[in-house]
Amino acid sequence: MTDNWRKHSLKELYRLTGQIFSQIPALARLWGSAYRALNFDEIPFTPLRKPLHESRLALITTGGVHLREQPPFDMADPRGDPTYRRIPATTPLSELTITHDYYDHSDAERDLNILFPLDLVRTLVQRNIIGSLADCYGFMGHIELPHLTTLLQQTAPEVATFLKQEQVDAVLLTPA
Repeated sequence: MTDNWRKHSLKELYRLTGQIFSQIPALARLWGSAYRALNFDEIPFTPLRKPLHESRLALITTGGVHLREQPPFDMADPRGDPTYRRIPATTPLSELTITHDYYDHSDAERDLNILFPLDLVRTLVQRNIIGSLADCYGFMGHIELPHLTTLLQQTAPEVATFLKQEQVDAVLLTPA
């Protein structure tokens, strides 16, 4: 077997697994009950310090959303992909795509706003309900060790730095 064939076969296996979990929720729940998620003693929460109509918001998703011109998330790695994709606030939805095989995103492909409400937030900015929209970020969900360490120690802090630089007051996180 060649390495390319193995990578292709693994990618197809993970894609198929994601489709099966999407079609048989009980099976996904069974797998999820054995999954060892991170537990924290405290929930990292900071209350909003100014009215929403004065606040700068960013969207972050773990649904695998990215610009079509950006590299897709690595679906061949069974441990996930801890990288992120920066999505400019002015990006038309037509320039975005989803690379994530671990959930059924067919509805989101029809209307990306259900997963990544970029147009909806821009409308709220136009109506002065939200102050402004900063650049947004796409991650892939389903990150396991050792990539979880990379996510927690490298990529998430990098994005947090960008959010601070852009003076973001609030983040809307949309999980897949």
